Amino acid sequence: MSAVSDRLPTFPWDKLEPYKKTAAAHPGGIVDLSVGTPVDPVPELIQKALVDAADSPGYPTVWGTPALRDAITGWVERRLGARDVTHRHVLPVVGSKELVAWLPTQLGLGPGDKVAFPRLAYPTYEVGARLARAEYEAYDDPTDLDPTGLKLLWLNSPSNPTGRVLSKADLTRIVAWARDHGVLVVSDECYLELGWEADPVSVLHPDVNGGSYDGLVAVHSLSKRSNLAGYRAAFLAGDPSVLGPLLEIRKHGGMMTPAPTQAAVVAALGDDEHVRVQRERYAARRTVLRGALLGAGFRIEHSEASLYLWATRDESCWTTLAHLADRGILVAPGDFYGPAGENFVRVALTATDERIQTAADRLKA
Repeated sequence: MSAVSDRLPTFPWDKLEPYKKTAAAHPGGIVDLSVGTPVDPVPELIQKALVDAADSPGYPTVWGTPALRDAITGWVERRLGARDVTHRHVLPVVGSKELVAWLPTQLGLGPGDKVAFPRLAYPTYEVGARLARAEYEAYDDPTDLDPTGLKLLWLNSPSNPTGRVLSKADLTRIVAWARDHGVLVVSDECYLELGWEADPVSVLHPDVNGGSYDGLVAVHSLSKRSNLAGYRAAFLAGDPSVLGPLLEIRKHGGMMTPAPTQAAVVAALGDDEHVRVQRERYAARRTVLRGALLGAGFRIEHSEASLYLWATRDESCWTTLAHLADRGILVAPGDFYGPAGENFVRVALTATDERIQTAADRLKA
């Protein structure tokens, strides 16, 4: 066991504990804008679907029910503009984090293979490469990478942590480059429905991929758009020649989305109204928090989409973290996402209206 754990970095969130204690000691209580976990209620129609499927004594299937696959293919075509999506083009997963962490291993990557991800990125991309004993490299522009040995290219648009959105032209250029070099592109699009000053586009859109899903897989999650982080509900869509073998591997590994969650996902993907309502909540919170940060002397970069504001006072992120913790506000240090984030903090919009307003008031004081 130690041989596996020794491959991994220190779990980053453990480093926040002293700052969390400081923030929690504030007379008005902590405003936790760090992890970005949803706080709003699960929509009633989704809860009802879960409850109605609660009597599920048998094993669920890894590929999901036909109703789930129908819901995913329908959503991918309706929302992402994809065409001719069949059941072979989709695969449910048990939340997106387990997929990100174990995908290099499930693809059979190992020593001598390379995984690439953005310079500022979700730390689990690197963790997945480490678990597989593959090499890894961070990039600014993936087309500048040496493609030798590169087997998996992660894209993330909208970005966690920066909220940056890749344009349709950039996505088209990157996909063409990856295909020229035989590199699998896996696009983490979990925040795609949360564009504010940009309209994010999927790699599954025909304008990007030319009508072919060869060498392309998109990752989508219901954690943020439907407040289902506790349900572990996500899915893949794209190249059947990639998803087919993954399905077989995941069958052997017992990576099954629970049957009640599958039913809840069917309900969630079939209803756009709750997504609109949740977007409006986040948009209002973003306006309040963004104005307060700018008024307090912060500079915000990118942040045109996703559930975070990428903010800086042009100092060490840990200095900023301490400054905010003294005011009862906990945020995430930018260097969690790579050395390039050392002077930034990631500020999540995932708190109640009351807590967001409290943070804004404290920033003004």
